[in-house]
Amino acid sequence: MTYFKKTAPALFVLALLFTGLVTTKFAMAVEVQSLTSPGGLTAWLVRDTNNPIITVNFSFRGGSALDPVGKEGLANLTSSVIDEGAGDLDSMTFQQTLNDLAIRLNFNSSRDTFGGRLQTLVKNKETAFRLLRLALTKPRFDKEPVERIRAQIRVGLKQELEDPHSIAGKKMFETLYPDHPYGRPSDGTIESLDAVTVDDMKKFMATRIGRDNLIIGVVGDIDKVELAKVLDATFGSLPATTTPWKLADVKPTQPGRTIVIKKPNPQSAILFAQEGLARSDPDYYTAYVMNHIFGAGSFTSRLYSEVREKRGLVYSVGTSLHPMDASALIFGSAGTANARVQETLDVLAVEWEKMAKDGATEKELEDAKTFLTGSFPLRFSSSGRIASMLVGIQLAELGIDYLKRRNGLINAVTREDINRIAAKLLKQKNLVTVIVGQPESVTSSY
Repeated sequence: MTYFKKTAPALFVLALLFTGLVTTKFAMAVEVQSLTSPGGLTAWLVRDTNNPIITVNFSFRGGSALDPVGKEGLANLTSSVIDEGAGDLDSMTFQQTLNDLAIRLNFNSSRDTFGGRLQTLVKNKETAFRLLRLALTKPRFDKEPVERIRAQIRVGLKQELEDPHSIAGKKMFETLYPDHPYGRPSDGTIESLDAVTVDDMKKFMATRIGRDNLIIGVVGDIDKVELAKVLDATFGSLPATTTPWKLADVKPTQPGRTIVIKKPNPQSAILFAQEGLARSDPDYYTAYVMNHIFGAGSFTSRLYSEVREKRGLVYSVGTSLHPMDASALIFGSAGTANARVQETLDVLAVEWEKMAKDGATEKELEDAKTFLTGSFPLRFSSSGRIASMLVGIQLAELGIDYLKRRNGLINAVTREDINRIAAKLLKQKNLVTVIVGQPESVTSSY
């Protein structure tokens, strides 16, 4: 639960410009350029002169998993406060300047990254990049905004204590990674949040935010020469090096257990997970297509068909691949009435084993390819989404030509590939299942 501020009304027109303007034709013609500034900063750029907009996504490797023990939530709190005043601008002045010039500046944190996005009209770019530079290099962390936002996050954490999906998610990661930072709550607890001090946040900025772990993606009306100058002016004064960010690789524990957490709800939230594939694994695209057939295809997947359509057991069901820097999961979820939990689990187990044993049909494979390649241009629906993709591709080290190669990688998957990886990967006996609710006739098994 990374805290995000409400979008100010003055940004509404700018929001319209940022969405819906990138056509399919543009998507298919995206040309990614790489540039290095005089100061040695690298960025990927997709130049688009059709609209007077610049969007910058940036990410620093190393996220909330690096928060100190007992101060979980440090990265989240820092990301929520960093733009609440910087340099000689207090919180109100900083935010009012953003609002008056329709500049959008947001920061966020995840387990593996800390980053943000800047979106601005070209005419306001100098002020926009100056505010970004101040936020990254001279955040104020004044008492009033820090405590105000800490209180808002605290409210969210209290709400999560009663939210079945949040409870299940935290228990799942705690179970899969008992002796690894991934097992700790990404956004912290009320106690650990209260333990975070202003000095902790200042140290975070001084030691975790630097040029050596910075990834940048830019989309908009700016050329390589000008962007190179902007990069040095905005990010050039950051520390050259940071503290180590790489986590030790870890495999999730797979005890094949069911954990029931009793909550007085009429429905149960169900999460299930097992080991997945790293993003760098040569079989990742095969697993990606397999997962679409099995559980990710919204209205076409086997799980949707068997669990919801044919039997009406659930309100929702699906699976996803969840690669992280130091581990990987196949993650699934479902929601159903308490009386139908056991039957839902039984059908899930049967389908898990059936996919592992029999694999996919040729028609399922062709339908998946058609959807996955045909829908790809929809990801280019805004400059923000493209900038985010540029950062994600760099983080995963997929290569600057990935956007052009991606559909070819999908189309190269064969039925034999699908069946091989399904048999290798899907291990129903290893599933960890967490259920939050009052499921009938289901108890925890260890």
